Amino acid sequence: MDLPEGKKIYFASDFHLGIPDKASSLAREKRLCNWLDDISKDAEQLYLVGDIFDVWFEYKNVVPKGYTRFLGKLAELSDSGLHIEAFTGNHDLWMRGYFEEELNIPVHHEPIQREFNGKKFFIAHGDGLGPGDHGYKILKSVLRNPVAQWLYRRLHPDTGVGMAGWFSRLGPKHSVEEKPFLGPDKEWLVQFATDKLKDEHIDYFIFGHRHIAIEYPLSQNSLYVNLGDWIRYDSYAVFDGKELKLQYYKGN
Repeated sequence: MDLPEGKKIYFASDFHLGIPDKASSLAREKRLCNWLDDISKDAEQLYLVGDIFDVWFEYKNVVPKGYTRFLGKLAELSDSGLHIEAFTGNHDLWMRGYFEEELNIPVHHEPIQREFNGKKFFIAHGDGLGPGDHGYKILKSVLRNPVAQWLYRRLHPDTGVGMAGWFSRLGPKHSVEEKPFLGPDKEWLVQFATDKLKDEHIDYFIFGHRHIAIEYPLSQNSLYVNLGDWIRYDSYAVFDGKELKLQYYKGN
């Protein structure tokens, strides 16, 4: 598709709403809503590229408590005509229809490809892609199994969501500094993108998950972009019809 004159496409990921505590998460949520208001002036499309929440598990009639301002803002923008798409991440893997039914926002569980103004985009959260991380890949296959999800939903929501939060807190502490960019030979997502380029040309690879805000040229005309997060960077990417750039929100 071709963008209308003056319109842009926005990409953001790794909000991790819910951590490290209620007050910090609420401040981040309000900042995100302000950002959404700001970009709504020229946004044609918005992609939320995973780990929107630090913990999210949908029961048939129950979703996790909180995030009212953020969800309400998404509903407002979607109702106004802004096209929004979301991705599951490794922290909000169990999204099963709430966004589609309540917000009219499709949710992707796998990478997707799009073409805008003749530029090819590959978009994914990034968890489980590339070499390495074999333990997580096994765990992900279990967590995505319908039988495992059915069994987990037999737990009371207080227990199920509480357990998910406990396991999340055992994982990486995203409130502290992440490992810096390790170079192309050690970055699994860069290796994945490089291998993908052997099969077809992609102008922009857009990932979350890694919690570093970086633009890394893969070739003269292919760019790897990691979106960073909203815990340290308040970072996002914007495509203006000609090029994609990382930017940083300076509002409150």
